[in-house]
Amino acid sequence: MLAGDADRERAVSVLKDAFTEGRLTQPEYEDRVGRAYGARTYEQLDAVTADIPPRVVPPQAMVPYPPPPYGMMAPAVRSTNGQAVASLVCGIGGLMTVGLSSVPAVVLGHMAKSRIRQTGQDGDGLATAGLVLGYMAIAGWVLLILLGVAVGG
Repeated sequence: MLAGDADRERAVSVLKDAFTEGRLTQPEYEDRVGRAYGARTYEQLDAVTADIPPRVVPPQAMVPYPPPPYGMMAPAVRSTNGQAVASLVCGIGGLMTVGLSSVPAVVLGHMAKSRIRQTGQDGDGLATAGLVLGYMAIAGWVLLILLGVAVGG
């Protein structure tokens, strides 16, 4: 059966990995790469890589989902700070709770920003939004109460 360009590239990738791991010498690597690019059938490609053992991945390096394409790093998954989320939710609820949830929004926002600086978690923008909404709701309700006292008194 005839081999395609993608098959040749996969064989060269196996050879490249074996060379970088020290399992092939430079002349042997160059010879095999030349034979891989000149191979027309799967049998010829298999002969180029037949004596190279499969790559062994230590168990701690395994990931539960498919690895990224060759040469790319998997993105690091960071968690979002729960206090930052709670701060935003309380800040949004500040208008509906007559400002009662605005105080927790401010407290949680400051706690979240402090924790985010320490741990490097995501959620700084959520904490900032919760703080802004919380402070705005508090200021709005204070102004409304002062205006009511000034007009009524």
